[in-house]
Order: sequence, then structure tokens, then C-alpha cells
Amino acid sequence: MSDSLIDADILRYIIEHQVKPGERLPTISELSTELDVSVSKIREELEVARALGFVQIKPRTGTQVQAFDFGPAAKLSVLYALGLDRSYFHDFSQLRIGIELYFWHEAVALLGPDDIAHLRQVVSCAFDKLNHVPIEVPFKEHRDLHLTFFKHLSNPFVQGLLEAYWVAYQAFGLAFFTELSYHRQVWGYHERMVECVARGDLDGGHQALAEHMTLLRRMPVDAEANGASSNIPKPGIYLGFE
Repeated sequence: MSDSLIDADILRYIIEHQVKPGERLPTISELSTELDVSVSKIREELEVARALGFVQIKPRTGTQVQAFDFGPAAKLSVLYALGLDRSYFHDFSQLRIGIELYFWHEAVALLGPDDIAHLRQVVSCAFDKLNHVPIEVPFKEHRDLHLTFFKHLSNPFVQGLLEAYWVAYQAFGLAFFTELSYHRQVWGYHERMVECVARGDLDGGHQALAEHMTLLRRMPVDAEANGASSNIPKPGIYLGFE
């Protein structure tokens, strides 16, 4: 693709000059002169590039190009979508389901003994929270477990979309899944997935994942049928990142 299709002077500059991650860009005034663009436009484009994770701006140290990460752009987009219409959460969830099922075998084949030990610890911590009085929802563990399964997959777009899903889930999805029985079922599937991978049964883990995802698809409808949707707060339009 020609970089001429990118309607941003700063991004074109980075591409054309092959500025590497960690390297600094010229000052705003220098960029304004070289690109023949106003200082205000350069500032605006740098702020957009910062929000998308392409550059890092630090006082007194200048603007540094970052390694490509799809996560910030995906998170920003999905949070904006949820602010417009909560039903987008279902659509994005369907995409996440397809990604995890499709990439499962490739991803978990890359896990090592330390990863398995970590996953078992995550499952143990989650059950401890569910057995705690008062009960604690193991959101952090839920996110950690799923992202760990796919952590070694060298596909920045998959990683970015999965990370964005958990931001969306925290902002909106948690309101659906409140029953203890649901969480116990979910973590039963998680334990099966981990133990299948531990013994090399990747197909068995994939089957457990598929069954788990079927439960996820069913729960929002059940929650609405029980009247839970009326108590669901509309997520705030907070366009920040974890």
C-alpha cells in the first residue's frame, strides 16, 4: 500500500523516513518547516498519533516513535462504539469468540511449563475468590487466563483485538454476568481448558473453549429475559486506556 493513502503528515513522515521504534522525531517547529504544515496541525496530528499508540510524547524529551501496537486503536474504537450503542458489545464479543476458536491450536502449542503453572495459579485464585465471603468476581483472573493462552501468538492484530475485548468487557459485559452459578460454570470450563493443554490434549481444550463460548452467547439473552438489563448502567464514554 502506498503511504500516500495515509491522510496524516506525521504518519507519512515516520513511514517515509523509516523512523524506528525508540527514535525521536524532530521538534514540532522543525516538522512544521520540513513538511510545510502549520504548527497547530502538527500538534493535532501528534496528539492523534499518541492516542493511537504510535508515538510517545514526553515533556523536555520530545516525541518518540513506538513499536506498532494495535491495542490502543482497537480499545479507543470499541469504547467509542459502546458509548454510541451498547449492542455493539454483542457484535464485538462474536468477533472475539471467532478469534479465540480459530487461533486456539496455534496459540496454546506455544505455551511452556511456566505458562501452565501460571494458568493453574490463576484458576486457583479465581476459585478462592468465588468461595470467599463476600464473593469476589474474578475479573482480573478471567482476563489474565484468556490473554495468557494467546500471549505467545505473534500477531499484533489478534493481540490488539483480544486486549480491546477485555476493556469492553470491563466497561459493559460485567453487568450481564452476575450470578454465582454462571461464574462457577465458567471457571469449571477454564480448569478443563488448562488441564487439557497441560497434558497435550489441544483438541480437548478447544472443545472446552467452544462449550464455554456457547455459555457466553446464551447468558446475555437470559439476563435480559430475567429483567437484569434494566439495572445495567450505560458505560461512560471514557476514551482512556488501561
